[in-house]
Amino acid sequence: MMDSDRYDHITGAGYTDEDEDIEVSLRPKRLQDYIGQSTVKKNLGVYIEAAKQRGEPLDHVLFYGPPGLGKTTLAGIIANEMGVDLRITSGPAIGRAGDLAAILTNLGENDVLFIDEIHRLNRSVEEVLYSAMEDYAIDIVIGKGPSARSLRLDIPKFTLIGATTRVGSLSAPLRDRFGVICKFELYNTKDLSTIISRSSGILGVDADEDAVREMAMRSRGTPRVANRLLKRVRDFSQVEGSGRIDTAIAERTFEALGVDKLGLEGGDRDILKLIIERFHGGPVGIDTIAAAVGEERVTIEDVYEPYLIQLGLLNRTPKGRTVTDLTYKHLGLAPDED
Repeated sequence: MMDSDRYDHITGAGYTDEDEDIEVSLRPKRLQDYIGQSTVKKNLGVYIEAAKQRGEPLDHVLFYGPPGLGKTTLAGIIANEMGVDLRITSGPAIGRAGDLAAILTNLGENDVLFIDEIHRLNRSVEEVLYSAMEDYAIDIVIGKGPSARSLRLDIPKFTLIGATTRVGSLSAPLRDRFGVICKFELYNTKDLSTIISRSSGILGVDADEDAVREMAMRSRGTPRVANRLLKRVRDFSQVEGSGRIDTAIAERTFEALGVDKLGLEGGDRDILKLIIERFHGGPVGIDTIAAAVGEERVTIEDVYEPYLIQLGLLNRTPKGRTVTDLTYKHLGLAPDED
């Protein structure tokens, strides 16, 4: 089964191996340089300054929202602003309670531990995390059977930053232990244009204002997608253009990638056309759609549907998925009169 947070669509918000290279170089290091998420940014600025004045670690923080919106970046900024080290891991990577114990005991005083996909922690690991978050101590069982005994180890005070795309999958006891909960929203075109302009400057690429806006409009509200599109347009401008990014070379790139004005790719359009042409606009069940397009159900639900629903091109109903009048208009198709 495909991991819904890692996939290869150019406008997919999931993390790819290429993103690891580009995001490290493009990520801002200070809170003042972070673009977008104004409410989250403003509130965190207050919490960070208060914690620094008291000489205490920042309260535990939970970030939730779609992938690619800067949760990992902001965790790194928090560590920089607090003047401490950042340790990054993910829920699936912590297989046993002992793995978590090893991570926690190696933290420095007031360090930041960032756990991505925290909703995927297994229950035994999660239970160890409870006492670590509240009491800065962990209980370890030594031995087996009647001779087994529990040992409590003190750990340094630290800040846990958890990130999830599925806050509803987080258990209530874990969610309640976070003192700061921040929701990440999709970016508007203006903020994405600012991000692309900043990134093009770091990459040493000249880009026209109109071309920047065209890239922003196709970025699905996601900085990760914006930076990925910028790299692809840069490649085309280097090979087929003058090296400067203008509207013409941007449009040439989008045509080659199959990315339309709304940021939809072939896979998005295939799903919409399937519902229209074979099921008269719906309703149709998600399993039927998945089988017809050759994708896993979880991929349809986590990768394709959220953006299509946000655009108003797709609806989820109790009977199944349906398209809207906007879908027919965008695809240039006539509504079924039956």
